[in-house]
Amino acid sequence: EVQLVESGGGLVQPGGSLRLSCAASGFTFSNYAMSWVRQAPGKGLEWVSGISFGGRRTEYTDSVKGRFTISRDNAKKMLFLQMNSLKPEDTAVYYCGKYPTSEALGGVGVLTFGSHRQGTQVTVSS
Repeated sequence: EVQLVESGGGLVQPGGSLRLSCAASGFTFSNYAMSWVRQAPGKGLEWVSGISFGGRRTEYTDSVKGRFTISRDNAKKMLFLQMNSLKPEDTAVYYCGKYPTSEALGGVGVLTFGSHRQGTQVTVSS
């Protein structure tokens, strides 16, 4: 059973930073690409970023390029999202997801989320 537990969210002022973490278990983490997605109030899931199994290849949605950095620690089975220069429009619940393959190909529809899919709330407000 895929278990993905997100943490690190909170309330931050515009321009601030947060680092999200995702602890993975129930599968061989180092074999799979991973992703961060988010869901703003009243909206659907939005793909934010993806990283290949070894961490060499990363992708970002245009709205976060240059501000967010995705990374992973395969030894610790952890996924991270460093978020800088946060904007009010980044306010959302953030989830991590597992790709079915080693490369980050495809959108939200191909991802597997944790069985409890709790997410972590990020609120950017003054």
